[in-house]
Amino acid sequence: MNTEGIPPVRELSRRVTQEGIRRYAEAAGDYNPIHLDEEYARTTPFGGTIAHGMLVLAYVSETMTAAFGRDWLASGRLKVRFRAPARPGDTLTVRAEPRRSRQVNGQAAFEYGIECRNERGETLVSGTAEVTVARSV
Repeated sequence: MNTEGIPPVRELSRRVTQEGIRRYAEAAGDYNPIHLDEEYARTTPFGGTIAHGMLVLAYVSETMTAAFGRDWLASGRLKVRFRAPARPGDTLTVRAEPRRSRQVNGQAAFEYGIECRNERGETLVSGTAEVTVARSV
């Protein structure tokens, strides 16, 4: 597949902490005990607290925003699948690999393969990101 002319996207790494999960819960209003109550979470199949899926997607969006700014905020789209949970202590790395470009109403639209992995190499999220740029990148 020809990926010529598709701008590269720099990878991003973020460490997940229980404090960050707590702050996200407050901002989102999502107080599910699987995210916040270690004692409860140990009794679940996860065996401990996990990060909100949308917190992990925020890291994906941060990666794309760093590359495309307002264009990502105005036109960015994600289509992803959650494959495994992110846990406190994990270091997540988001990568966006160019896949294809096309024209949409005279503007360039770029598609990337998205992957978020932890430091053990486990894929937590995979899918695609698309952005349409209003100007030359």
